[in-house]
Amino acid sequence: MAARFVSIDHDSPLLLPPDLRDWMPPGHMVHFIMDAVDALDLREARVNEAGTGSAQYPPSMMLGLLIYCYATGTFSSRRIEMLTSESVSVRLLCADTHPDHDTICKFRRENKALLSSAFHQVLELAAHAQVLKVGDLTVSVDGTKILASASKHSAMSHGHLEEQMILAEEQIAELLAKAEDADSTPLQDGLRVPEEIKRREDRIAKLKAAKAVMEGRAKARFEEERAEYEQKLAARRAKQEATGRKSSGTEPQPPKEGPRPKDQYNFTDPESRIMKDGGSFEQCFNAQAAVEVDTMLVVGQHVCNAPNDKQQLEPTVASISPVVGDVSGVLADSGYYSDDAVTKVEDGGNGPTVYAAMKRHHHGRSVAQLEKRNDPPAPPPGASVAEVMAYRLETKAGKELYGLRKQTVEPVFGIIKEALGFRRFLLRGLEKVNLEWTLVTTSYNLKRLFNMGMQVKRV
Repeated sequence: MAARFVSIDHDSPLLLPPDLRDWMPPGHMVHFIMDAVDALDLREARVNEAGTGSAQYPPSMMLGLLIYCYATGTFSSRRIEMLTSESVSVRLLCADTHPDHDTICKFRRENKALLSSAFHQVLELAAHAQVLKVGDLTVSVDGTKILASASKHSAMSHGHLEEQMILAEEQIAELLAKAEDADSTPLQDGLRVPEEIKRREDRIAKLKAAKAVMEGRAKARFEEERAEYEQKLAARRAKQEATGRKSSGTEPQPPKEGPRPKDQYNFTDPESRIMKDGGSFEQCFNAQAAVEVDTMLVVGQHVCNAPNDKQQLEPTVASISPVVGDVSGVLADSGYYSDDAVTKVEDGGNGPTVYAAMKRHHHGRSVAQLEKRNDPPAPPPGASVAEVMAYRLETKAGKELYGLRKQTVEPVFGIIKEALGFRRFLLRGLEKVNLEWTLVTTSYNLKRLFNMGMQVKRV
């Protein structure tokens, strides 16, 4: 019996379904995102109210296009443009229209208010569908390094910058001397002395501007370190007065003014910083997220350029959307802990209770940790923040609660960076990367809600 093959006919015309929605199966995510975006209030979108020029693409279609593509791992505006022709689901979402990459990029770049509003409204949809409870929430906070749209090789240290300024000035002097010497060796073909001098003068101007920025950063850092130094001294003196004995340990050292030789400035994205990311140092931003522990939805987010999370507890908690109501508990790792940060967040009992590790814990548990133990005695009235925090994390309830942290917020970052593939910002500057992180977390939330089986209910 002869082999049989499926007939492949490239020449016969096909009749596609008359309804574009029939191009995709009913349970596909593209239908969910289209319905979710249609349920949002898009009055924050920037549109040409005058109606001049070419016809605009509707904000609902453009927002849905960005969210769907980010949720499925496509971030480049050029690649999104290609998908409007190549992908059946994207072609359905765009109703067989094809916005170009400039239009897509401009919409993403200029609609900060719309994207921020969409983030909050998606959480409101989840609450309205009773997927996300409102009030008395426990959230986990953490940060992850996301690569900047700039190479670390475009960065220059303060020490190297000063060397380059001296070198450029020496070269200018050498070129001026060459121009005055009629017997000097001519430059290569196409190169002229005035142009070479101008190029080096422009370079010096850029280096001076970079140096001024670095000096401004150093001044801000000095003020911060001086306040911290004075706080440590005051605490040390108070302890000496209370105990009547000289404090042990190294005396706090006063900070030094001015830039440090290894301070960095990146000429491609000056607001990004070189940070430790895993086992290497990369040009990054520090993306923060607050994740609700029951649903694993991102309820608060922002981006900073601080290389660590030491000062990020308060701003991350402050970024939590007001639509989710009151937060009762905040779980954070040791990188966030400081007496001052915990005190500000808890606000004398008016804010959420913080459960923050005070030191790094090794993976795995010892036999002693496996043994059943009673809760330790509560600290006395007037105990320090550190004593209260240590007690919280030693109680059975505190341990169980804190154990939720790593199984909620860390998987979210894993999904965003591995499943979606978002490891590098496409936009530059702190304001714009905050905008893009809002888009990323909104897309993640909608994909999460789709996977949870939520049905969109119009508010």
